[in-house]
Amino acid sequence: MPFSISHQDSPLGSLRIVTDEQENLRALDFHDYESRLHTLLTRHYGAYELKEASTPAKIRNALTHYFAGDLLAIEDLSICTGGTPFQCAIWQALRSIPASVTMSYGELARQVGKPNASRAVGLANGANPIAIVVPCHRIIGASGALTGYGGGLPRKRWLLDHEQKHAAICTT
Repeated sequence: MPFSISHQDSPLGSLRIVTDEQENLRALDFHDYESRLHTLLTRHYGAYELKEASTPAKIRNALTHYFAGDLLAIEDLSICTGGTPFQCAIWQALRSIPASVTMSYGELARQVGKPNASRAVGLANGANPIAIVVPCHRIIGASGALTGYGGGLPRKRWLLDHEQKHAAICTT
């Protein structure tokens, strides 16, 4: 499957952005997690091919605005992922969580009608190939503690702090 890969600088380091021919986001990860990116691409698409390209303007602009404090800028980005129907349902539910709001794995499981599936929700969250835009960083432990994040806990903390700081601006 042919995809384009591009790079974009961010306050969290360089991002690796994978898109298809229609400029749908297929994957987004951090430069120092490139092996994770390839693992997820293989898991979701099997054989794939990456061709260096420029970041599509809509994606580049949305991410730039998000990092500048316009948290709503990424909401309309088109995504297209592999994954099981359950994973896709979890990723869609993640996109419905407003910026600056956090939720536990159990709460997300209840939201998708699977109240006993908090571990499966955690596995689906960990298999999310599109960081930031599919905001798996908004999922925390039941105690309120930060739990695993594919980009590392310092990035998760930064994203949550960034969203908290700019949330009032986006809701007024």
